[in-house]
Amino acid sequence: MRPDQLAGALSQLQAEHRLRQRAVLDSPQGPRVSIGGRDYLAFASNDYLGLANHPALKEAMREAIEEWGVGGGASALVAGHFAIQERAERALAEFVGCEAALLFGSGYAANLGVVGSLVGRGDAIFADKLNHASLNDACQLSRAEFKRFRHNDLAHLAQLLQNTSAASRLIVVDAVYSMEGDEAPLAELLQLAERYDAWLYIDDAHGFGILGDGRGALVEHALQHPRVVYMATLGKAAGVAGAFVAGSRQLVTWLLNRARTYIFTTAHPPAQAAAVLASLQLIERESWRRSLLQEHILALRAALRDTSFRLCPSRMPIQAIIIGANEAAVQMAGDLQDSGIWVPAIRPPTVPAGTARLRVSLSAAHSGQDISQLAQALVRLLR
Repeated sequence: MRPDQLAGALSQLQAEHRLRQRAVLDSPQGPRVSIGGRDYLAFASNDYLGLANHPALKEAMREAIEEWGVGGGASALVAGHFAIQERAERALAEFVGCEAALLFGSGYAANLGVVGSLVGRGDAIFADKLNHASLNDACQLSRAEFKRFRHNDLAHLAQLLQNTSAASRLIVVDAVYSMEGDEAPLAELLQLAERYDAWLYIDDAHGFGILGDGRGALVEHALQHPRVVYMATLGKAAGVAGAFVAGSRQLVTWLLNRARTYIFTTAHPPAQAAAVLASLQLIERESWRRSLLQEHILALRAALRDTSFRLCPSRMPIQAIIIGANEAAVQMAGDLQDSGIWVPAIRPPTVPAGTARLRVSLSAAHSGQDISQLAQALVRLLR
């Protein structure tokens, strides 16, 4: 794009109701936030367990800053790997039942690093049609042949795998799909990976902390296996930031040597690792958070069951209401904001054209009254 084309392109986005702007928070993340001098009941954050502003995480980080400082200085392979981060990696690996784990600065960086280190020219990737954008970018940048199968369509995937002559094969899926809230058939996918000699890469950004008693999709489905590469982010249910990849010790050693987004980046702040360790303790000990979250999910779905809303099937805190047109979704989100409720309107290219939606994110930090208030506001929109 030329510089003189920017204005026109932005105007086109505006006309299509796809121009995005950031909401500036004047408060910590939580069930209620302050934006532009107004308080809102918020259903926009992936802070599913309500840990993002938890006192234990804040105290762990404060103490770690005193001991370890703030910056990483350089990449871990150049300036050194902090002992607190080594502790966190070992704890994460044990938490999900794997031999080893490696911390990354973000889930995006983890996806780029893992996919690019496992496959390249002459290889093939088989990816679900609804995978997260970061997975799609990783697949495209890997230079491997990039094949996409219909969402959760095992027969279509098997057909693609059967017809490939690629030297190495990688199946790539989200464990929980971020814009629908439904889940991948992971056990069946592993069977296909075994049958067709492929890796299975699982992005569990939205399942970690929720599924498997908080230990994620890997534990939920008992999928610890040499072919499985597991990634989970730490900025959603865990309430911190960053991500980790877990698997066999050989796999993690390979990533340490070949994952470019790990090798060629400054290590993330060591204090984050202390907050991660505190978060793991809360996820393990405070199961009431997951129980309360399930109560909220069931309550919202029950309240909207007999309405004309098209609610995606999901047992997860992601509850997507399909609206269709971009303008209508933006209008409904605006009407909710007018009533003091913050729910984001999700539009293309994040979701397919014609499926703009309200994406409701529930949290254990919400109260039952919060869920009732949301449901009542949604029902009023239909009148």
